[in-house]
Amino acid sequence: MTRLLIADDHPIMISGLQAALRDTGFDIVTTASTGEEALARLDARIDIIILDLRMPGMNGIEVLRTLRDRADPRPVVLLTAELSDSLLLDALALRVNGIVLKDRAQESLITCLERVRGGEQSIDPDLLRHAREVTERLEREADPLAALSRREREIAGHIAKGQRNREIAEHLGITEGTVKLYLHRIYGKLNVTSRIELALITRGIFEDE
Repeated sequence: MTRLLIADDHPIMISGLQAALRDTGFDIVTTASTGEEALARLDARIDIIILDLRMPGMNGIEVLRTLRDRADPRPVVLLTAELSDSLLLDALALRVNGIVLKDRAQESLITCLERVRGGEQSIDPDLLRHAREVTERLEREADPLAALSRREREIAGHIAKGQRNREIAEHLGITEGTVKLYLHRIYGKLNVTSRIELALITRGIFEDE
């Protein structure tokens, strides 16, 4: 029997999960309604920890972070009705073992727990795909030129300085035609249509270079 602690501030949710897990090989032996209570009631009997993402006081992410700081090796599954981008990235950064959406909990929790018990991570592929997209977007926002190769970035730097294609070609030892090909790629990657737009995007990035 795999013993569970579940923390959720909605008693009806806990009751529903207790009913769903009956005779499945999983047993809810401890419950809590807050993150602090979950940490206080956690003992050596517990095999898997299930946390509501949003609870009064410490939320599920904060409890997960505390457990990771303590080097507690036990798997953690998050239950959530909705998941913001920032909380999703936090959960993945903290190596959450599973995420279950509450509207599918009674159907998907058992599968999630079985996978987690077997040492796997159980997170919806759509959530993982979305997390990658968000991470890539944040990287682009932090550095608009992140998608460019080293040579493309170099040429963008010359454009930012107001240089013409001929000057860039001479400086880099390539032909003007090659410069134009690189610019075409740069425009496509950055979704711009002119060197003026490119210069506006790169303004300030190359000031210290």
